[in-house]
Order: sequence, then structure tokens, then C-alpha cells
Amino acid sequence: MAEKREIKRVYLGLGSNLGDRVENLRSCIRILTSCKSVRLSEVSGVYQTDPVGYKRQPQFLNAVVRIETALTPKDLLSLVQKIEKTLGRKRTIRWGPRTIDVDILLYGGEEIDEPGLMIPHPRIYDRRFVLLPLKEIDPDLTFPDGRHIDEVLDALGKQQFVERLDGLSLV
Repeated sequence: MAEKREIKRVYLGLGSNLGDRVENLRSCIRILTSCKSVRLSEVSGVYQTDPVGYKRQPQFLNAVVRIETALTPKDLLSLVQKIEKTLGRKRTIRWGPRTIDVDILLYGGEEIDEPGLMIPHPRIYDRRFVLLPLKEIDPDLTFPDGRHIDEVLDALGKQQFVERLDGLSLV
């Protein structure tokens, strides 16, 4: 008999800056919710942001979703990469334009550092466009290193442009 895995609370970051950005985010969420191994529990608002890294590209729309899953981190990574491929993601320029980007931000309280998989996401603490929607859906969030989300946001400051697009829902 197969071993029953513990259900984990997981946060995924979603981003899109090519094509119909809102529809790309919605399609990603629809595919996620169609997976029997994933239960969607919360979706943030939509945030428009300037690109990070490679600057010569359109602005991004970003959101964060909270799911519950018994998938292992590696199986979840495989799933989100399949979703990206299904939605037309092509990996060309690092931090370049994309129809969809799905990042595993947090997986329970675990810290993972393996080739191709780092949790928490290695740049989570540097990106307001991730932290603000995270705070929206979980204002009491504490990271695996013990810091509260407010502490991380305060340390980062406001140097990155992030605008919440009120009245826009992904579900």
C-alpha cells in the first residue's frame, strides 16, 4: 500500500508579460484547480510590476496562490513546469518575457536546496511583487528563517514599482 503523504500548504508565484496576461494567469489557475492532487485555497489580487533583470520587455502581471497538496516538492515542480509548457512558456532570455511563470515560493515550512529546486524561492526576499501578494493572502506569514513578512517588506523598502490592480479578479 502506498504511503500517505502529509498535506502541505504551498505558495506559488504567478507572472505573465506576453499575450493576454490576465487570461494567462487565469488559465494557469484553472489548470491547477483541475489537478486532483492540488486544492486551491486562496488567490491574491493582481499586481502590475516592472520587469526585474532584463529590462527591455513589457510590464508583468503577478499574483500569488496558496494551495494544499500532498505532492512532493519535486513532483510539484514537474507539475508547474508542465503547466508553463502547456501555456506556451519558452525559456530563452534569463528573466526575459514569458507567457507564464510559476514559481514555488514556499512549501510548508521546509527549506530545500537541491539542483534545480530551492525553497524558499531564492529571490523571494528581494521581490516586492511577490511579498505584497503574499502578505495580502497571509498577513501573519512567517518565513522558514523566522522572519515575519512585515519585517522582510520593511527591510526591502519601496524601490521596486508594484501597483495592485483593483477590481481585477483571477477566479
